[in-house]
Amino acid sequence: MASHQVTIKDIAKILGISASTVSRALKDHPDISPKTKKMVQAFAAKVHYRPNALALNLRRSKTNTIGIIIPEIVHHFFSSVLAGIDKVAYAAGYNVMICQSNEDYDREVSDAQALLDNRVDGILMSLSKTTTNFDHINGLIDNGVPVVFFDRAPEGISADRVVIDDYVGAKIATHHLISIGCKKILHLAGPQHLAIGKRRKEGYESALNEIGIDFNPDYLIKCDTRDEVFANAGKILTMANEIDGIFAVNDSTAIAAMQVLMKNGIKIPDHIAVIGFGDGPNATIAYPPLSTVEQKGIEMGKEAIQLLINQIENEEETYTPQTKVLTPVLRIRESTAKFKD
Repeated sequence: MASHQVTIKDIAKILGISASTVSRALKDHPDISPKTKKMVQAFAAKVHYRPNALALNLRRSKTNTIGIIIPEIVHHFFSSVLAGIDKVAYAAGYNVMICQSNEDYDREVSDAQALLDNRVDGILMSLSKTTTNFDHINGLIDNGVPVVFFDRAPEGISADRVVIDDYVGAKIATHHLISIGCKKILHLAGPQHLAIGKRRKEGYESALNEIGIDFNPDYLIKCDTRDEVFANAGKILTMANEIDGIFAVNDSTAIAAMQVLMKNGIKIPDHIAVIGFGDGPNATIAYPPLSTVEQKGIEMGKEAIQLLINQIENEEETYTPQTKVLTPVLRIRESTAKFKD
């Protein structure tokens, strides 16, 4: 009878730890404690563990296919990123395979496994709003799959990423509201476990502090979708007689807020000035046209795919991850066109 070859999963089960931890310990990954590394490596030597040569060869063979995991295909920003990715990928001889997580963690995990099973050469990813566990991402990296993040990137994972400077963008937006006379500014914020939500909130607070306005926690509502705006309409309308400006974490939230306010007789920007973040087509066709911060989706896609191709085609044993930060640009339109007090 043929003997069973010991696998990483076998070692993980016996030691009571995850397979990704075993894999990283065997690779001497810096995220794993010396104690765990010593335990795993000693046990692997004891049971004569050897990497599966066939699996390694399969992983190293190129398919000229790039996997992409995005939260929403219909979202203008993500479709712009896809346009940038596709242009560079096609010119470099790569096909793309697109998966939509639909802002769902379990779906994202399933998408990651599907792309791994299809032996893509690398993966571009923007996290779903509900993702707080990164084992599936570590699993990709442990399997030798190059990963590059764009827009929404996890903290604490060593990988290439391309992001807009969310902190600076939020400061620019808030300072613009201040420059037209706004002093009581409501922030419709994104999830704070995501870097983009946290940094946009930090930029908003920083802009207030720089001119001596104390941050008021009452002027912050977790509200980053149209549905959440409508769910919080009563709260927003209650504050409408007090606030004079709104900085929304994205354009769709800003536009929904304007609709709620105007439906109730509140004039934009005469009573309340509103600014968003993103600069998709809806910003220009909204009424009034929305002031916003340009997010540069196409440029982000081009930068991200180029980083991924560099990883795939890099023949060196080691690769130092890079972070590319794009500079946001303010787009002023009628939703903030009022005179200073």
